Amino acid sequence: MKLLYRYLLGQFVRNFLTVAIGFVAIYLLIDFFDKIDHFTRVGKSFREALTFFFLNVPFILDQLGPVLILLAGIITFGILNHNHELLALKASGIPLRVIIGPILLAGVCTTGLSLAMAQWILPITISASDKIWNEDVQGKVPLGAHRNGRYYYKGAEGFYSFQWQDPGKYIFRNYSYSTWDAEFHMSTMITCDRAEYSKGTWHLYSGQMQTRKSNGYEIQLFEEQQLNTPESPDVFFIPQYKPEQMSLSELYREMGKTDTETEILKTKADFFGRISYILLGLPLLLLGLPILVLSYQKWGRDLSIAIPASCGIAFIAWGIWGALQSLAREAYVYPLFSATIVHCIFASVGLFLLYKQDA
Repeated sequence: MKLLYRYLLGQFVRNFLTVAIGFVAIYLLIDFFDKIDHFTRVGKSFREALTFFFLNVPFILDQLGPVLILLAGIITFGILNHNHELLALKASGIPLRVIIGPILLAGVCTTGLSLAMAQWILPITISASDKIWNEDVQGKVPLGAHRNGRYYYKGAEGFYSFQWQDPGKYIFRNYSYSTWDAEFHMSTMITCDRAEYSKGTWHLYSGQMQTRKSNGYEIQLFEEQQLNTPESPDVFFIPQYKPEQMSLSELYREMGKTDTETEILKTKADFFGRISYILLGLPLLLLGLPILVLSYQKWGRDLSIAIPASCGIAFIAWGIWGALQSLAREAYVYPLFSATIVHCIFASVGLFLLYKQDA
């Protein structure tokens, strides 16, 4: 039995590396021709471009991880079936669940490596590649910051702070704008529930203005007021937040830093969604293996049918998972449910099919 485990684990590793190298090469080739002109246009060297593409490799592996695990397992099991080794093993009395054990173990180990990469490697490489692309290539220097659901930006005359749910619209919540004198004393502070920007003017709603006087601060309440500042929202360049830029432990801690219910659900969706995506390869593998056996029994073609069918299942799972994550971020579905339902359904169907094959 140990010999069988070593043999199948070795086959899985070789097939995984082959598939991973092929997919990464195709991805990088497309990305290279799409972005190399941007590097040459700003006078960056070929070495700097290669550094950028090399830093993207962990992100590519993370995005393709579930599909790579599925294909590596399908190819390993398919070759075993094609060479009649599966028939010989079953004829000797070894159950199917024991035969696929090493492949599932390899999938678990690969998933563990993906979790480790998401914790320690991805945050570093994604931040470095984004810095090269945004600052060195596109010349966009981040002048703002995003912390605990709020954006902060330093303008020419004052400081902005707001919640910005949709960067495509100039509508801001819990908006504040403050100005300071040369001695760092606050001159004015304007806060409001909602702010909109249109035609070069800020329109503020339901707020108050504090103005510094010689004997203290004067407070004025307003229902609607206009404000003109040197900056418009289109200069608020703040790099878009990606869950992959934060380690798994940072995503977990982020859940305890938010105050509003909406932000709490969004951070939960990011954390549970990040974990569930990395684990998605295991239920896909559980479902893909019996599909290969069924295709061989029905059509006599193992890999030629099983690989396209498995890829189709992977994209279906990908689509359902993505839709559920979007619903979870908008608070329509509870994050833990959206992160686990696809895994439960696909794993249950896979285990049922394996049980029927073993019966």
